[in-house]
Amino acid sequence: MRDFLIDTNIWEYWFNSEREPQHSNVLKRVAELKQQSENSNNPFRIWISSVTWGEIEFGYRVQAKKDGSLESQFRQFINDIAPKEFLIDKHVTEEYGRIRAMLFEKFGPKDKRIDGRRPEQLIDPVTSLQLKIQENDLWIVSQAITRDFTLVTNDRASLQPLFEVVGDELHIDNWAA
Repeated sequence: MRDFLIDTNIWEYWFNSEREPQHSNVLKRVAELKQQSENSNNPFRIWISSVTWGEIEFGYRVQAKKDGSLESQFRQFINDIAPKEFLIDKHVTEEYGRIRAMLFEKFGPKDKRIDGRRPEQLIDPVTSLQLKIQENDLWIVSQAITRDFTLVTNDRASLQPLFEVVGDELHIDNWAA
C-alpha cells in the first residue's frame, strides 16, 4: 500500500462533520484503508505537506470571522492523527523544476520560451494561469511524485493539465467522492 499525501480539502472534509456527504465518505475510506492495512500487515501511513500546512495557516488568518477555538480544534484533530510532515527538500525541488518545465513547454506562451537566454533573464515568470495549475498544487504534486505517494485530493479537475505532462507518474485517490 502506498503512503498517502493528504491535500487541504480532504483534511477539511475529514475534520468538518457538517460537510456531508464528503465527511462520511472520508471516514468510510479511512476505515477501509486501516482495515486493509491490518489484514495485510502493511502500514497505513498518512503525510501532510508543509505546503498544506501553509494553506491551512493562510485560511485561518484571512477568514472573515475568526474562530480561535475552531482553529485550535482543527490543529488538534490533525495532531491526533499524527501525520508525518513532508518538507520540501532538494529531491522535491528537482521534481518541481522538471514538471514546471514540462508544463511550460506544453502551455507556456511562445514568446517566453528560452532561446539561449540565461535563467536570470527570465525575471518575468510565467503565471499559474498560463501554466493552468496553481503553484501550491504543483509543489504538492511534486512531493507526491518524488516519493511515489498517492495524493488524496478532491481537486482532480484542477490537476488535469498535470496528467497531460506526467501521466501515470501521479497517483490520485479521492476519499471525498
